[in-house]
Amino acid sequence: MTTNTSDGLKAIVADPAGAVIGLDFDGTLSPIVPDPAAARIHPGGAEVLARLGRLVGAVVIVTGRPAATAVEYGSLADVPGLVVLGHYGLERWEAGALAAPPVHPGLDLARTELVPLAAGIEGIRIEDKERSVAVHTRQAADPWATLDALREPVTALAAAAGLAVEPGKFVLELRPPGMDKGVALSAFLHERAARSVLFAGDDLGDLAAFAAVRASGLPGVTVFSGSPEIEVEADVVVNGPPGVLEFLTSIADAVEGGA
Repeated sequence: MTTNTSDGLKAIVADPAGAVIGLDFDGTLSPIVPDPAAARIHPGGAEVLARLGRLVGAVVIVTGRPAATAVEYGSLADVPGLVVLGHYGLERWEAGALAAPPVHPGLDLARTELVPLAAGIEGIRIEDKERSVAVHTRQAADPWATLDALREPVTALAAAAGLAVEPGKFVLELRPPGMDKGVALSAFLHERAARSVLFAGDDLGDLAAFAAVRASGLPGVTVFSGSPEIEVEADVVVNGPPGVLEFLTSIADAVEGGA
């Protein structure tokens, strides 16, 4: 179990070289927008992460997006030491190099069957991420009702294709099983011999990472990038991406002040 929030923050500030700062991308560093392709990091976000990257042991972004997309949309290529774990940890971007496994064969079936499944439902958007495929209902007349109506057939399709379903804010994502943000974060903490950890996220897919923080045995902090769409239990709740970046800035200020 993690210690309390104060102890977690104190550990990060007192021993920044041992700290891992983990972050989701959409809804945490980037505001949620109707078209996922239009998402960009909140202004000043890249500078905040670059500053942190020079101060702590590691900054890692764990996202459902392709890793290279998060780097591009976040203008993050120059953040010192940054690691991006894309597709919930299946991909890894580091120092300009991308490592990824083969594409899951079940995604071909998912792509083929999702089109007729979503046909005739106004406002549905299918997003092909190459290693996963997502059905968005945010632009439907009734996003929640549409999401609920799609949940059973999408789950059945995932089972037939050998895929897992990742639910989120007005989205159902079909992706390869066996990896989630908690598994990815836990492995990274072990790799870096972390002595403290913070993870910030905003959606259901981030709950596994929050659980990994609590199960790590390290002084840790979970940060929820709040929104009116869901409620998540976390040590700290902030107001969306601006609040996340303000909180990270306060940590950088404290580290520099104690140096």
